Amino acid sequence: MSDQVNPDRRRFVGTAAMTLATAALNSTVAAQPARKVLDTAAFKAGTNTSFQSLKQIDAGLLNVGFAEAGPAGGEPVILLHGWPYDIYSFVDVAPLLASANYRVIVPYLRGYGTTRFLSDSMIRNGQPSALALDTIELMNALGIEKATLAGFDWGARSADIMAALWPERCKALVSVSGYLIGNQQAGKMPLPPEAELQWWYQFYFATERGRAGYDKYRREFSKLIWRLASPKWNFDDATFDRSAKAFDNPDHVAIVIHNYRWRLGLAEGEARYDDLEKKLAQGPVIAVPTITMEGDANGAPHAEPSAYAKMFTGKYSHRTIDGGIGHNLPQEAPQAFAQAVVDVMAQG
Repeated sequence: MSDQVNPDRRRFVGTAAMTLATAALNSTVAAQPARKVLDTAAFKAGTNTSFQSLKQIDAGLLNVGFAEAGPAGGEPVILLHGWPYDIYSFVDVAPLLASANYRVIVPYLRGYGTTRFLSDSMIRNGQPSALALDTIELMNALGIEKATLAGFDWGARSADIMAALWPERCKALVSVSGYLIGNQQAGKMPLPPEAELQWWYQFYFATERGRAGYDKYRREFSKLIWRLASPKWNFDDATFDRSAKAFDNPDHVAIVIHNYRWRLGLAEGEARYDDLEKKLAQGPVIAVPTITMEGDANGAPHAEPSAYAKMFTGKYSHRTIDGGIGHNLPQEAPQAFAQAVVDVMAQG
């Protein structure tokens, strides 16, 4: 056998090796998920007045009403509203995220909109662990193993709880007003007078007069909260009326009153949630990638970001949104909220 090297053969082998290496590199690059981009070319906040699709599904104790947008095979994002708001807080956020090919799920919480209890005999329980578990059950019913969670007010609290207790189900988190996990013992501790004043409605709800008053004036009461919590948001009657229909739910008043009375230790929870509440009472940290947000004009009670930053032990950042943005941040600043979801998912 000759020791002479054929230059053509060497060139062929080198070219083949380079081709294989390039193919392997391209395969590796292709395997990395591309960062999603929102289509904001024609976006204008406040122009969306309806959702792409409204559906119902049995999930746990409930038949849940929810909006859905985006491709069925897209990465799932679950958006959670608060009180006294509803899914229309995300009416601009959902199509933005759908434009980046995310599968967007926006459920009515128990006591809101078209969500109903499957049994008339079920306790109308508004304790936070129950609300968080409702979302886990919804994910199970929809066949979603893991999702990014984003919310504000009650919805942020539920998302925080899920991220803390079920991190295997939470890819990433966007939480307006930060770490909102609490417990009954902490709720019994008095606050300075000015801080207590911000919670005036909680003490009103502790009375029978408060329950009856909220039942009779639920729309007027809710509109007052909107104005106090977002003093610079000039929402119109049509915007409020779209959401206010959700408060006609037959269980709405019972859920709201129980939620706030439970926080003060004035109402019992259910034994099925005792183990969860014991874990939450320990103040569990959140390790999933998280972005917390705050509006520069939030009139609702909220802590400074520095007070809760230590509770997020994974990749973490905070964003304060300027421009007179109040408590209902997703509806007041939908593009900033949607972008936070995209950015935190890129970290997950």
